[in-house]
Amino acid sequence: MRKLMIAVATALGVVALQGCSRPAEGGAPPAPQVTVATPLVQQVEEWDDFSGRFEAPQTVDVRARAGGYIQNVHFSDGDYVRRGQLLFTLDPRPAQAALNAARAQLSQAQAQLSLAQSELTRAETLLSSQAISQAEADTRRGAVEQAEAAVASANAAIRARQLELEFTRVTAPISGRVSDRRIDPGNVVAGGSSAGDILTTIVSSSPIHFVFEGSEAVLLKYQRQAREGAAPIQVRLQDEAEYSRTGTLDFTDNAIDPASGVVRLRAVVPNADGFLKPGMFGQGRLAGSGSYQAMLVPDAAIATDAARRVVYVVAADGSVAPKPVQLGPVVQGLRVIRSGLSANDRVVISGLQRVQQPGVKVQAQNGRIQPVAQETPQPVTQAAPASSASFTGALASGD
Repeated sequence: MRKLMIAVATALGVVALQGCSRPAEGGAPPAPQVTVATPLVQQVEEWDDFSGRFEAPQTVDVRARAGGYIQNVHFSDGDYVRRGQLLFTLDPRPAQAALNAARAQLSQAQAQLSLAQSELTRAETLLSSQAISQAEADTRRGAVEQAEAAVASANAAIRARQLELEFTRVTAPISGRVSDRRIDPGNVVAGGSSAGDILTTIVSSSPIHFVFEGSEAVLLKYQRQAREGAAPIQVRLQDEAEYSRTGTLDFTDNAIDPASGVVRLRAVVPNADGFLKPGMFGQGRLAGSGSYQAMLVPDAAIATDAARRVVYVVAADGSVAPKPVQLGPVVQGLRVIRSGLSANDRVVISGLQRVQQPGVKVQAQNGRIQPVAQETPQPVTQAAPASSASFTGALASGD
């Protein structure tokens, strides 16, 4: 019995000791763990991004200058045609017959002129001998003038009939890519006015225009830059990741749209292979500033404190403090920090939600900030000016 009581007392003592020691072992919770890295330092160049559309410098609806019967088509749908190349032939026989009639009228007028001139010569001889009156001589002189006018009118009629005959050959007014024919041989078409039948269309595409819209601030910036020469532009298509085409800004509209506050701008882009077609969408960028050294951090490392943007920096003793920063554009998934941060600051890049309390201390693990690889862009659906930047060469990196 004595041994049993000693065992129970010993067990109770152990339990009591464990109960007393538990608060001492629990104490304060461990410091939260976060990942930190120094800002990535790179040489970047800022760009202003725009969505736009390609347009043909010249577009022509081909119509016949005179109506008639379509006799032949002299091109294949989609051909590249040069200015003056024959596209359609109308039946020339009616125009040729009208030209022959005009030439006959000229011959008749010339015969009348010759007769009137002979009669005037005789009248002047008779007038000198007082054989006819002055009035009769004046009549003969008037007949000559009328005959000369008839000859001039006949010559004008011939030139008009020659034009009508020439208009039976419909030629390309510009060089460019021709569409399909809208009228087949055997049809009669109206011509000679803007209401005439459209036979086909031609668009010029080399070079091609890239048209987009920009804000008033963009307009002011590039008008000032234009004093130093034409602003270069880089363009890519919807399915391209790289800006593979270059051009120059050559036109800004003469007024800003008061409703939207934007202005229309245009760039000229070479298109020798004809790959770019009018109506295509594209993404363009204009150099917004010169190359400069920038510090970059992930957007996930940036928090909002009232109206400020801040990043959290870890000191050597593990304490965390917010630093207000001024943000710049996004560069390959990283945000440019214009001011408020130094290259040696250890920025919290993971676990930000654990440090947003004053006076908290953390266990910092070293990480590394790396650019995010660009993905294939999604189709462009609207034209809205934006700002971006690109790397032009690495100078330093964090950690």
